[in-house]
Amino acid sequence: MSCRWGTELWDQFDNLEKHTHWGIEFVEKYTKFVKERSEIEISYAKQIRNLSKKYQPKKNSREEDEYKYTSCRAFLMTLNELNDYAGQHEVMAEDLTTHIICELTRYIQELKAERKSHFHDGRRAQQHIENSWKQLESSKRRFERDCKEADRAQQYFNKIDADINVTKADVEKARQQAQMKHQVAEDSKNEYLTFLQKFNKEQNAHYHTLIPHIFQKLQEMEEKRIERVGESMKTYAAVDRKVLPIVGKCLDGMTNAAESIEPKMDTKHVVESYKSGFEPPGDVEVEDYSLSMRRTVSESSYLNSQGESKPSRSNSRGKLWPFIKRNKLMSLLASPRQPPPPPPTSPSPGDVHNGPQSPQQPSEPLSHRLNEFMTSKHKMQCLRSLKRGGSGPEDCSHLPPEQRRKKLQAKINDINKEIQKEMDQRDALSKMKDVYVKNPHMGDPNSVDPRLEEIGQNIDKLQLDARKYEAWLVEVETRLAEKSDPHRPPSGLYNSQTTTPVNNNCAHVSRESPDGSYTEDHSTEHHLKSRSTDFDDDFDYEDPLPTIGTCKSLYPFEGQNEGTISMTEGELLYVIEEDKGDGWTRVRRNEDEEGYVPTSYIKVFFDTNAKGAMTYI
Repeated sequence: MSCRWGTELWDQFDNLEKHTHWGIEFVEKYTKFVKERSEIEISYAKQIRNLSKKYQPKKNSREEDEYKYTSCRAFLMTLNELNDYAGQHEVMAEDLTTHIICELTRYIQELKAERKSHFHDGRRAQQHIENSWKQLESSKRRFERDCKEADRAQQYFNKIDADINVTKADVEKARQQAQMKHQVAEDSKNEYLTFLQKFNKEQNAHYHTLIPHIFQKLQEMEEKRIERVGESMKTYAAVDRKVLPIVGKCLDGMTNAAESIEPKMDTKHVVESYKSGFEPPGDVEVEDYSLSMRRTVSESSYLNSQGESKPSRSNSRGKLWPFIKRNKLMSLLASPRQPPPPPPTSPSPGDVHNGPQSPQQPSEPLSHRLNEFMTSKHKMQCLRSLKRGGSGPEDCSHLPPEQRRKKLQAKINDINKEIQKEMDQRDALSKMKDVYVKNPHMGDPNSVDPRLEEIGQNIDKLQLDARKYEAWLVEVETRLAEKSDPHRPPSGLYNSQTTTPVNNNCAHVSRESPDGSYTEDHSTEHHLKSRSTDFDDDFDYEDPLPTIGTCKSLYPFEGQNEGTISMTEGELLYVIEEDKGDGWTRVRRNEDEEGYVPTSYIKVFFDTNAKGAMTYI
C-alpha cells in the first residue's frame, strides 16, 4: 500500500517535525549504546589480559621449573590462548567504534542538517501561503467596504433626486459621487477576484505540489534513517560473529591444552627431578648374640643402618640434642670430615686435611663456635646462599648423584650451545674479513681481528669448561655404575677418583668419600674438630662410650696417625660411634684401644635391641 506523507499528512507539519526530531534522538541513543558496549569490551579485554599476565611465570623464578610438567604447560597454553581471546574482544571494540560509532556520529550530523533544510523550506512555503491569504483577506475587506460606500452613495443620490427643494446642481453632484463609488467598488471587486485567483492557485500548488515534495523528502530521510539503523544493527551482530571463529580456535586451543596433559609423564618428571641415585637400605643383618659384648645401640642407628657400605649422609643426624633444632645453620656447623684416602697407600685420617681428629685434642665450646660462625663473613655468605637457594659448588657435589648427573649434563648442553653460537659468530666474521680482503674499499680486514681473537678466547674457555664438566659427569656416572654393582671391590673406585677443588662463594668442595657420601669445604674444619670431643668437653662425660654394634674389617688398614686405629682383614671390632656422613666410623678393640677406621673398609652389624645409646654431634 502506497503511503505518502505529502498527501496523507499534508496538515501534520508540526507532528512530522516532532517525529523526525525523535528519530534523530533514537539514532543518538543507539550510538551511545554501541559506544558503551565498546567500552565494556575494552575493559573486559584489559581485565582478561591482566589476569593472563598475573599468572604467567615470572622470569628467573622457581615457577619456570614447574612448567616441565604437562599440566603446568597446559595451563600456560591456556593463558596464552586467553590472551588471544582478550585480543579478539579488543578487535570487537575497534570494529564497533570504526564501523558503527564513527559512522553513525557522522550520519547524525548529516541527518540534522538535512532535516533542518527540509523544514526550513516547509516553513518558508507555509509563510508564503499565509502571506497570500492575508492579501486575499485584505482585498476582500476592501471590496466589502467599497461596496457598502457605493451603496450608501446610491441611496443618497436617490434621496436627493426625489427631493424637489434640492437644486439641480446638488443632484448632479450626488449622482457623480454615486458613480465614483460604484467605480471604486468595481475596482475593489476586480482586485479581490485577482487575489482570490492567485491565492487559489498558490494554495493548490502549496498543498498539492510544494508541501508533498517537502514531506516526501522528509519521508525519504526518515526511511533512510531507519534503514541506516538497521544496517548498524546488522554490523553490530556481524562484528561479534566475525571474531567467533578465532574465539572458537582459542577455545579449541584451551581444549587441546587440557587434552595434552599426561599424568604418567608428570609423575615421571617427579622421579627425574627428585631421584637421588642412592640405593635403599638393605636388609638388617642377623646379629650374633653368642658374642660376648655390651649391646647398646644408638636411637638413630636403626634408621641410619644401610647394610654393606651404603651411603648414610641423608640420615646421619636423625637425632640431635633435644634443645637444638635441626636446621641449615647446624648443618653448616656440623660439616663432615674429609673421607679417608683410598687403600693401600693412602695416609691415615690424621694426615688428611679436614680428616677425623683425635678425641684427645682440645675443642672449643659450641657457643663460641656459633658466635664465630655468625661473625664470619665467609660463613654468612654460605648461609645467605642457602636462604636464597644458591646454586652450590660448581661441580654440583652438594647434590645427590642422580641430580648431580642431570645438573652437569644440563650445564654441558648450555656450554655446547654457547660454543656453537660463538663458532657461528666466528664464521660470520671470517666471511666478512674475506670480503674485506677481496674488496678493501668496503672495510679494513684488520678491524675484524680483535673480535675474532676475543671469540677464539671465548671458545677456548668454553671448551675448557665443557671438558671440566664432562670429567665430573664421567666421574658421577662411574660412581653410579659402581654402586649398581655391589660385588665390585671399593679399591677400583678409589683408583678412579680424582680430587677436583672448585671455587665457590660458599665453600671449596673436595672429592666424595668412597661410599658416596659428600664432603664440605676445608674452611669449616676449625669449627668442628671432633663431634665426640665437643660433646665430651661441653657436658663432661667421663664414662666410655657404649657400644652400639660390631663390625668386621673387609680390608687391612694401618692407622699410623693419632685418632685412628689399625686393623687387619677379617678382624672383629666394637662400634662405639657410627658414621656421620664423613666416611669414618669410631670403633674399639678393647678398653684401651679405640679410634677411627674408614667406613667402607668394614661391614657394620648394629644392635637394634640395645637402649640408652646416643648419637654424638
